[in-house]
Amino acid sequence: MAKVIAFSNQKGGVGKTTTCVNLAAYTARAGKRVLVVDMDPQGNASSALGFFERKDKKSVYEVLVGDIEAAGAVKKTETEGLDIITSSGDLAGAELELAQVMIGRERVLDEKIEAVKEGYDFVFIDCPPSLGLLTVNSLAAADGVVVPIQCEYFALEGLSQMMNTIKLVKKFLRPAIEVEGVVITLYDGRAKLSKGVVGEIEKVFGDKVYLTKIPRNVRLAEAPSYGKPVSDYDPKCAGAQAYEKLAEEFLRRINK
Repeated sequence: MAKVIAFSNQKGGVGKTTTCVNLAAYTARAGKRVLVVDMDPQGNASSALGFFERKDKKSVYEVLVGDIEAAGAVKKTETEGLDIITSSGDLAGAELELAQVMIGRERVLDEKIEAVKEGYDFVFIDCPPSLGLLTVNSLAAADGVVVPIQCEYFALEGLSQMMNTIKLVKKFLRPAIEVEGVVITLYDGRAKLSKGVVGEIEKVFGDKVYLTKIPRNVRLAEAPSYGKPVSDYDPKCAGAQAYEKLAEEFLRRINK
């Protein structure tokens, strides 16, 4: 049965989708079966894996509020072992539709993906940069949360609110959920600011912080426009090498 990992940070621009997609790709390259579920209405994880269609009628929206089973929405990517349930433009309205469900509205995703979990080692959920019902659904379906945090002055801004949400989900919806790890992104080892921010993050999260840090890298930013994870776009760039190391560390910690 797959372990479900949500990638979440309510602050945008922290490398959340980049981390989800590239960690998924390198985890698949390590021989694991991985399913990405794109719960962000912006659909960046979908386009980063080559699915640019925003009017797809077999997307996570139809899985959540329509009659499609999760298995019917799964699409294969060009990376062997890596599948995706894509987002669509309609997902932006899903929170309003889910809000009308009086009972179990926070558990819809959990119930829907249960049937496909058996075919994978991991399900990675890319959450929207907010703490609305889509994110709550994602957390309520997850066993662990990976929190990407950019190495900038305002890195911890609003993070306490997200951690409180995770605590509430743990208390009322998903007792098993834990913070799986924290990924430092946009890191510049030459800057004193970066080292100071890392120190503050480590004070809060301790050994939950992954040793592998993701550097600022132009090739990482370019890869999604070509619909490829960086492992296919430029496997020799610094960003690709960092995510490959992160995948090794992620799997090592999981297997402890």
